[in-house]
Amino acid sequence: MPAPHTTSNTTALGFRRPNQLSTFPDLVVAESTRRGGYSSTPYAALNLGLYTKDEASLIQQNRDHFFSQLGCSESSVAGMHQVHGAEVLRVEEAGQYAGYDAIITNVAGLYLTVTVADCTPVLIYDPLHKAVAAIHAGWRGTVAGIAAKTLMVMREHFGTDPTHCYAYVGTCIDECSFEVDADVADHFANNFKRWDAQKQKFFIDLKAANASILNKGGVPMAQIESSVYSTVLHNEDYFSYRKEKGQCGRMLGLIGVRP
Repeated sequence: MPAPHTTSNTTALGFRRPNQLSTFPDLVVAESTRRGGYSSTPYAALNLGLYTKDEASLIQQNRDHFFSQLGCSESSVAGMHQVHGAEVLRVEEAGQYAGYDAIITNVAGLYLTVTVADCTPVLIYDPLHKAVAAIHAGWRGTVAGIAAKTLMVMREHFGTDPTHCYAYVGTCIDECSFEVDADVADHFANNFKRWDAQKQKFFIDLKAANASILNKGGVPMAQIESSVYSTVLHNEDYFSYRKEKGQCGRMLGLIGVRP
């Protein structure tokens, strides 16, 4: 097996950890970057997306590399073939689940993943019930309130009280890069969109919108952390579907309770 592409950047290991969630010793949590993998352009280098046109063997090498650094393996990972919807699924074993944009579990040693290349990843931890969630919130999922819906489903299955939860709104397209027309902007409240008269476009803040949805769903703002990074502005570290015109790899957000 060839050595992965490396860099002197602090993301050379291929991931960053959310500050707040990383304080829980029983939690494995990370957000991958594009650094340190095996794939070549346009998927360079740490492409973790199973549904891209990259070579399957390289994707698997990338995934094995990423998971091993976190102390887990593909056999303990659950993911989604995401559809930009708002369906939530409780999972109890590893595998890929089609047709969902949020998965939840309280099974220790099962690690949930969300695939990202501009849309907003949201990770939730309920430390009282040792339950976790991985959410894919594109603009449609955001408008549908998928993060709040996930909290409701966690309450149903695990007795989760959102006031005890901690959440991470991950790296995605930033407000100054997510320009849209009225057909999208009309779905968002005024405090999450900005009109640019010169460009004749609206700009949407997906991070702020999802943080607000989590807060309205019961998670205190002090327990919600948002990524300071952008898939577009920090494209050297993250894949961006929009900036790279669809020819790019995918990152993963991962969360799970240690066995």
